[in-house]
Amino acid sequence: MDIDEFRSHAHQMVDWMADYLSGIEKRPVRAQTAPGEIASALPATAPQAGEPMQQIMADFQRDILPGVTHWQHPSFFAYFPANSSPPSVLAEMLTATIGAQCMLWQTSPAATEMETRVLDWLRRMIGLDEGFTGVIQDSASGAILCALLTAREKATGFDSNENGLSGGPELVAYCSSETHTSTEKGAKIAGYGRRNVRKIPVDETFAIVPEALEAAVLEDKAAGRVPACVVASLGATGVGAIDDIRAVGDICRRHGIFFHVDAAWAGSALILPEYRWMLEGQETIDSLVFNPHKWLLTNFDCAAHYVRDPEALIRTFAIDATYLQSRETGQVIDYRDWGVPLGRRFRALKLWFVLRSYGVEGLQAFLRGHIALAETLEARIAAEPDFELVAPRVLSLLNFRYAPSGPDEEAVDGLNERLLNALNDSGEAYVTPNRVHGRYAIRIAIGQARTEARHIEAAWELIRKTARSL
Repeated sequence: MDIDEFRSHAHQMVDWMADYLSGIEKRPVRAQTAPGEIASALPATAPQAGEPMQQIMADFQRDILPGVTHWQHPSFFAYFPANSSPPSVLAEMLTATIGAQCMLWQTSPAATEMETRVLDWLRRMIGLDEGFTGVIQDSASGAILCALLTAREKATGFDSNENGLSGGPELVAYCSSETHTSTEKGAKIAGYGRRNVRKIPVDETFAIVPEALEAAVLEDKAAGRVPACVVASLGATGVGAIDDIRAVGDICRRHGIFFHVDAAWAGSALILPEYRWMLEGQETIDSLVFNPHKWLLTNFDCAAHYVRDPEALIRTFAIDATYLQSRETGQVIDYRDWGVPLGRRFRALKLWFVLRSYGVEGLQAFLRGHIALAETLEARIAAEPDFELVAPRVLSLLNFRYAPSGPDEEAVDGLNERLLNALNDSGEAYVTPNRVHGRYAIRIAIGQARTEARHIEAAWELIRKTARSL
C-alpha cells in the first residue's frame, strides 16, 4: 500500500470510527455469538496473495464485529470500565503511525521525558507526596508483580536475583480476601508460592482487619518465614473495598514489610478532593498504582505506577547488555529498567492528549457525574421491596440482588443467576456476577464515557421487568 492509498483508506476508516461511536447504542452490548462461531468464518490458512483493503474491511464488518463486546457502549456496566475518548483515540493513531519502541531515552527522548512529566502531573492531581516517582506499566497487575519482585529482592538483600530462592527462607505476601487475584498470580510468578499468600479476613465494610494482619505476620515470623509484601486495596474489584492505609502501613513499618497499594479503579477518584481521605497514611506506602485506562478516558493500556524508591525498582529489573548502552546511559531515565518488558509503547502521548483536552476540572466533572448516577440507582434499588443492596455503594460501584419473599437462599441465588444471564443475553445491558457473604449478587460498575441518566433509567427498568418475569 502506497502513501496515497493509505491516505484514502485512513480517511474512510476515520469516518467509520466516528460512525461506530455515534451509532454504538444500536449494537448489542455483549457479543451474541456462540463459541467457535467467529473462528468458523475465518479461513484455515492465510491468503497467498494480498487482498484489497475494501474486501478486508467488508469482512471485518461482516465476520468480526458480531463477535465484539462493545466496551464503549453506554450500557456497559460489567467489570470496570475500559474507557476511551476521542482525544485518546487520536493520540493512539499518532502512536501507531510513529511506531516507536521507547525502551531507552535515546530510542525516543520525547516518550521518556513526556512520561516523566505527565506522571508528575497525575501525582499532583491525586495528592500523592513529592517523594514518589511515576512510571507507566501495562496494567495494575503488572505493577503488583513489580511490587512483589521488588519486595522479594529487598527481603533477600537483592540476593534472589543472583542465586534464586532455593535454600532461602520462605517469603510471604499478604492481602485481604477482597484483593484482586493478580496478587496471588503475581506471587506465583515471583516465586513466593501460592501457599505463602495470606488472605486476611475483612470487617463489615470489607476492609482488611489490621489486627488479623499483624497476627498473621507474627505467626509467620515465629515460624521462620519472612513477611515480604503487603498489598492493600483502594476499591477492590468485587465490592470496592477500601483498606485503611494508615493502619496497614503502620504494621508494615513496624515489621519492615514492603507496602503496595492497588488503587487500579478507585485511584482515579483521588483527583476529587472529597475522596482524598482514601490516601490518609500515604507516608507509609512504598508503591501505588491506579489505571487511567479504567476511569480517566484513556485507552488501554495505561497504568500509573508510583514508587518511593525507584533505585530499588531499577536494581530489581536492570540487565546490562552492550546493545542497550548509549552515551547517555546513567545520565537519563531508561524506562526499560522500570518493569518486566524491555519493549515499551509511547503510552504517555494519549495521557497527555487526555489531560490537556479535558483538564483537571473536566475530568473531575466526569467522575462526579458517574458517582451521581450511582447514587440515583442506589436510591432506586433501596426503594423496591423485592430488591436489596448487598454491600454499601462505593463511588460508582453497586452490588444488589433480586430477593422476592418466599424462596429460600439457594433459590434466590439461582433466580439472580438467571436474571443476570437474561440481562446479558438481551444485548441491552452487560453486568457481572459477584458473591457477597456467600450469596449470588449482580454487580454494576458505572463509568463508561457515554453513560447518561437515561441509560441508567433504561437499565433499571430492564432489570425490574426481567426479574419479575422470571
